[in-house]
Amino acid sequence: MSIKLSVVDQSPVHGSHPAIEAPRLTIELAKACDELGYYRYWVAEHHDSMHFANPCPEILVASIASVTENIRVGSGGVMLSHYSPLKVAESFKMMATLHPDRIDLGIGRAPGGTGLTSHALAYPHEALSGDQYPHQAQDLKGFIDGSMPKSNPFHSINVLPDNTPQPELWMLGSSGGSAGLAGHLGYNIALARFIDPDNCAPSIFTEYLEEYKRAGHEETPNKMLAIACICAGTEEEAKLRAGTAVYRKFAAQMGLREAFLTPSEVQDRYNEFPESYKAEYDHILKGYTVGTPDQCWNEIEQLAKDYQCDEIGTVAVTHSFEDRLDSYQLLAKGL
Repeated sequence: MSIKLSVVDQSPVHGSHPAIEAPRLTIELAKACDELGYYRYWVAEHHDSMHFANPCPEILVASIASVTENIRVGSGGVMLSHYSPLKVAESFKMMATLHPDRIDLGIGRAPGGTGLTSHALAYPHEALSGDQYPHQAQDLKGFIDGSMPKSNPFHSINVLPDNTPQPELWMLGSSGGSAGLAGHLGYNIALARFIDPDNCAPSIFTEYLEEYKRAGHEETPNKMLAIACICAGTEEEAKLRAGTAVYRKFAAQMGLREAFLTPSEVQDRYNEFPESYKAEYDHILKGYTVGTPDQCWNEIEQLAKDYQCDEIGTVAVTHSFEDRLDSYQLLAKGL
């Protein structure tokens, strides 16, 4: 199976650089990944985060598309509950017009922040509940591809004078809750194994494809499996690099919030852990793809086979930007 390798970038605030540089480093990494031959580059959305520095993916998508040449660029994803489907459609159809056949619009159900940020984003109105997401996703697709039914009061709206260019539509999920909806509406699907590997299973793609077929969509849909992946010259070094992200996830489960730790700081804390904490840390690490280029590619190929998926998105969070760039450079040797 020929595998397309893509990038899902959360715009981490690297400890090696001032926080203000995080968005610029995302653009720098995207340019490098374009040259390295990666297929797709997506940026995530987070609000009021000390770790991730992108609350507005549409701006980074436009910026990245303007300085790259071949790689597809998109959102992984826009947190649709905060926004008007029409405005999202306008933004991404404009980008699709300026960068033909290169723009992806991935959407998600999660808020990407706290209840307080959801309230602030909706103010002075009330934040939307998750119950509205299916209706928003349906309206968004209608605005994008012109499939708005005449029974919808917005059916006469043209997003642009030339409404032809379209971004590729994707729906994101981590444990299957959106699979049926994505299939029913005809979205492509991206499954975020890096968020919840314990509950991420190939059966989610099966459910999606069954619903896609049941809904009568004729096109062949795209599937992506997004994984946490850290590569280095040796397995030991890769595990050290991965420690920053693993510890952040471990600390979040414990209700702790602090800046990214260096790999050595993580190891110092790990050595002081009680056995139960070490076991939990090790369990989180097992959900990552970590190792040399050959080790990472062996696992990527196995995951692609298990999930019957020809595209793998990779998420790499490290303390230093240099380690993250090196990880992607090493991984690209398998392309």
